[in-house]
Formats: sequence, C-alpha cells, structure tokens
Amino acid sequence: MRKKNYSAQKHRKVLQTKSFLIKIKFEFYIHTGNTEVRQMAQLWGGRFTKDTDQLVYNFNASISFDQKFFHQDIEGSIAHTVMLAKQKILTEEEKDAIVKGLTGIREDVDAGKLQITSAYEDIHSFVEANLIDRIGDAGKKLHTGRSRNDQVALDMKLYTRDEISNVDDLLKDLLAELLIIMKENTETYMPGFTHLQKAQPITLAHHMGAYFEMFKRDRSRMADIYKRMNYCPLGSGALAGTTYPLDREYTASLLGFEGPTLNSMDSVADRDYLIEFLSALSTIMMHLSRFSEEIIIWNSNEYKFIEIDDAYSTGSSIMPQKKNPDIAELVRGKTGRVYGALMSLLTTMKGIPLAYNKDMQEDKELTFDAIDTVKGCLALFTGMIRTMKFNKDIMEKSAMHGFTNATDAADYLVKHGVPFRDAHSIIGHLVLTCIEKGKAIDEMSIEELKEISDVFEPDVYDAISLKTCVEKRLTIGAPSKTSMEQAIVAYEAYLKE
Repeated sequence: MRKKNYSAQKHRKVLQTKSFLIKIKFEFYIHTGNTEVRQMAQLWGGRFTKDTDQLVYNFNASISFDQKFFHQDIEGSIAHTVMLAKQKILTEEEKDAIVKGLTGIREDVDAGKLQITSAYEDIHSFVEANLIDRIGDAGKKLHTGRSRNDQVALDMKLYTRDEISNVDDLLKDLLAELLIIMKENTETYMPGFTHLQKAQPITLAHHMGAYFEMFKRDRSRMADIYKRMNYCPLGSGALAGTTYPLDREYTASLLGFEGPTLNSMDSVADRDYLIEFLSALSTIMMHLSRFSEEIIIWNSNEYKFIEIDDAYSTGSSIMPQKKNPDIAELVRGKTGRVYGALMSLLTTMKGIPLAYNKDMQEDKELTFDAIDTVKGCLALFTGMIRTMKFNKDIMEKSAMHGFTNATDAADYLVKHGVPFRDAHSIIGHLVLTCIEKGKAIDEMSIEELKEISDVFEPDVYDAISLKTCVEKRLTIGAPSKTSMEQAIVAYEAYLKE
C-alpha cells in the first residue's frame, strides 16, 4: 500500500515537472516572440542594449486604448506624407506608395482582415510596422520630420474634434425633442417648484424651456471648445520643431484646422482643450442628472406626472408591480463617472514640467470613457423623453392643490387696496384654513373667503385661476402662452441654423 502511494506521488511529481518545463518553454517562447515583434514594431530601440522587461512593456504600452484613434492616425499620416512630398522631402513615388499603403491598412482593419493587437506598443507602431511590411523602405520615411509627441497630440485633437461634433449632434437631437414637447404643452398647467415645494403655476412648455436653455448653452460650449482647439500641432516635433522645411500651414489646411499652433513646446505639452471638453461634458451630465432626478420624482406614485414607456423601464425580480425608471437613475449615476475623468486629468496635468511627459498618456482612457458615457446617456435620455407620456390632469390638480395661486390671491387683495404685507398675512391664514378643510383656494366658497377677508368678491375666482395666473405673465421668458410661443419661434429658428 505504501509502495503504491509512493508511486502515485512520484507520478504526480513527474507530471508537475513536465508541466513546469512546458510552462517555462511556453513563457520563453512568448517572451522571445514579443521581443521580436517589439523590435519590429517599436519606433525606438537603437540606444538600448537590453530588451524591455515584459511587465514594463505592458505598463508602458497604450495600444489597448489608443487604437481608438486609428482612423485619425491614418488621416494625419496621409496629410503629413502629402506635405513631405510637396516640400520635396519625399519623392512622388514614395508619397504614392505610402498613401496607398496607409489606405490599404485602414481598409483591411475596417474589413476585419487585419487585427490591431497588443503585440504593438501603440497605434503609431502598429501603423508604421505594417506599412513597412507592405511597401518596404519607403515606409520607413513616414516618420520624417515628426515625433510621436506631435503625432499623438494631433491624433487626440482630431479624435476630440470629431467627438465634439458628435456630442453636438446628440444635443441638437435632444433639443428637437424638447421643442416638440413645448409646442404641444403651452397650456398644460403644472406647479413650478422652489425647495421642492409647490410655488407658482407654470406650464409644461415653460418647464421644458428651462432645460432647452441649459442644453442650448451646452452646445455653445461645444462650439467654443472646437474653435479654440482647432489648430494643428503636427510639425512641432518632440518639443523644438524640426530642421526639415515643413509647410505646417499646408498640413493644417489639409486636416481642416484654422492654422498651425505657434509654440512647439505648448503644442505637445498641454491638454487644456481636453480639460475644457471634459468640463463641458460634466456640465451636460449635470443637466441630464437634474432632469433625470425630476423624471424619477415625477414617475413616483406620489406624483404620477408622467409614465415612462416600457422600453425605457425595468421591473423587479421580486415585486411584480414595479416599473422602475432605470435609465434616468443610470444617467444620474454615471454623472460621477464623467466628473471623475475631469478631476483625474486635472490632477495628472497639474505638476508636469514642460514639455512632454509620459504622464500625459493618462489623458486618453478616461477621456474616451467619458465621451462614450455622455453620448450613450444623451441618446438614451432623448429616446426616453420622446416616448414619455404626461398625465396632464394630474399635473393641473397638483398645481391647484399646492396653493400655487396664493401669490396671485395676495396680488388680488393689493389691487383692491390692501397693503401687501397685510395681504400676505391674510392669504397665509387662508391657506391654513384650506389645509384644515382639505380644499384648494379655488374650491372655497365666496362666503368662506369673506370670512377671511371681506375684500374678496366673486371676481376673485377668475383672478386666481391657473389659466389667469399663467396667462397674465407676459414678459419675455415668462410662462404665458404668448411668451412661450415667442420663445418657440426663436428656438425653431435656432435649430435651423
């Protein structure tokens, strides 16, 4: 029995040893393979006598996230190549070969024929290595007159510029839906709130108009950022330009920039445009979060102002009656995620001396995530409000029973000679009486009103009706139908611009 156990133990040791040897061989092969790939794909290495440690290589690599601007890298490289040929730094034949090679790489990646893998340090290495593999020595001239520092600065600007336009389009879609709601609800009465307490009557159109203004300003921030960042860093080199006779203005024009940046150090060493963009994205999320909070409240059983479409709701695994406003809640929750990206980049940039430092690689992952988060939230939120139903009768009753016409009742007394401070006190007493009787002010009989103040006459009912309370507010920006129709005309013109 003991011998059998010994044999079993020996057998296990042999298997473990074989497994260990296989593992070592496998790991050595992987390491050797990656070393060979790195020697081919890296844009540096001549000064080094040792291979990069695998963990160091992995920690340093950015291919997992900077592949996101693959198309922008190709676009920038083609523009750079065309400029080099114009300046006689490349021959026309070299230019044609490089442009054809770059175009082929883009097409093959898009078609799934060529995979972007972690074998490459970054997207620049991937593109250049595959270009050299396809066209030979001409591909080695692509990097003439540029550094990865100005290359990545360009790629990030091109990517951000595109995404600013995408976010702007989504904001415009949201504004279009808000405008539809406004046009349909200029006479849908509801309570306006302060301190989450019913304050004065407004219309649903007026309430939606407030958010229209917020998201309109968000669009203006997109335009401001686009204008301020739209200068081309390519040609700045690592930090001090280059001795090659580059035509930076020509490169900038090819890529749709206003012109080249005017300081090569600043060009590669700052990301303030990303900080601006993340700040603007955070503001968008703040506005979406506020709106979501109201939708969550309005959707509650206590309010019942709205009904969220089934397509934008979820149920409970245990409570069959539940219909949860999950999209609104997730939008509210993801706001902090975008705030975090902003704070992360601010923190990363605050202590970096000029010029480029590797810390700046941290500008990408969180920015990409923030952009995708905001775009997803905008699209889903727009779909949610597009399909949302408003319970207009309930909203109107809520305004009536919330004493939102109390201010107008006080104004009625003032117009009949009662000093405002006395009128304020009288209406306060009236509201207390209404609460005790479970009535709205409008539901009190004229006799009951006269018990509070003999100044009240039957015309008070017209003076304090929700319609009157709203419609007599005729100033610009007020909730009356007249004022809102003026605003709607202006908003329609704005969306056509």
